[in-house]
Amino acid sequence: MSINYLYLGIALLAVNACTRPIAQFAVKSAEPIAPAAVTVTNESQKAETYEWDFGDGKKSTDIAPNHVYKASGNYTITLKATKAGKSNKTTQNVFVKPPSDCTVEIETEFGNMIAILYNATPQHRDNFLKLSEENFYNNLLFHRVINGFMVQGGDPESRNAAAGMPLGSGGPGYQIPAEFVDSLVHIRGALAAARTNNPKKESSGSQFYIVHGKPVNKQQLDYLEANKGLKYSAEQRKIYMETGGTPFLDKEYTVFGRIVKGFDVLEKIATTKTAPGDRPMQDVSMKIRVVK
Repeated sequence: MSINYLYLGIALLAVNACTRPIAQFAVKSAEPIAPAAVTVTNESQKAETYEWDFGDGKKSTDIAPNHVYKASGNYTITLKATKAGKSNKTTQNVFVKPPSDCTVEIETEFGNMIAILYNATPQHRDNFLKLSEENFYNNLLFHRVINGFMVQGGDPESRNAAAGMPLGSGGPGYQIPAEFVDSLVHIRGALAAARTNNPKKESSGSQFYIVHGKPVNKQQLDYLEANKGLKYSAEQRKIYMETGGTPFLDKEYTVFGRIVKGFDVLEKIATTKTAPGDRPMQDVSMKIRVVK
């Protein structure tokens, strides 16, 4: 190698050694609303490792991670790109809006479900919010599961309940007056209050169920209308016949919400194996929090 080429090689090595990586990324999410899944596209150059800080206490070293903001607020995403001990940082701000509807997240080992609570049933809505904010539901079980019907939980006696222990009679010590609303029916995913057999059809103070259900036909809906004084709208009939539900519970139990995300989670819970008495053979626990 000539002297000129040697100097050129040394110069190139020096340039490469002094070149810092470029940290750069783009955020993909149109007006994120809590709980918000945010996707980042890593556009960094000349980097080997990455450190992400999402501004909510969560971090990642993935190249292009996905992240969920559980609550609304202003967050700063920081990316640190590193190569050969040299680093470069960049940041972007993300504003996550609060949900427009009263929203709760039901966390299970099968995944999470997002449910909205209806303003048309204010006593049930406010009670469910109160208990959720007090962590009342955390580590309780879905103690009664019937495939094609519903999944039920909220019995405080289910926390740390021994296998085979009968469940379903516990509560916070009070009941809630029925709030029947014609527009709120037991379609698939409906969130409704369980109750004991009482003449006023008052709801349990804590136990609830989520409708799994199955499609029903026109004749079944016609029968219910004729014998229970119900009148279904065209849209309700369409959902019942195509998506399914449990219409025979209408005007018997109060519907106060519906899951809007996580129907796959509902399916997994509803189809889990159960023991005699409809309790899952493997406990299915929950945590519920209010999304703000």
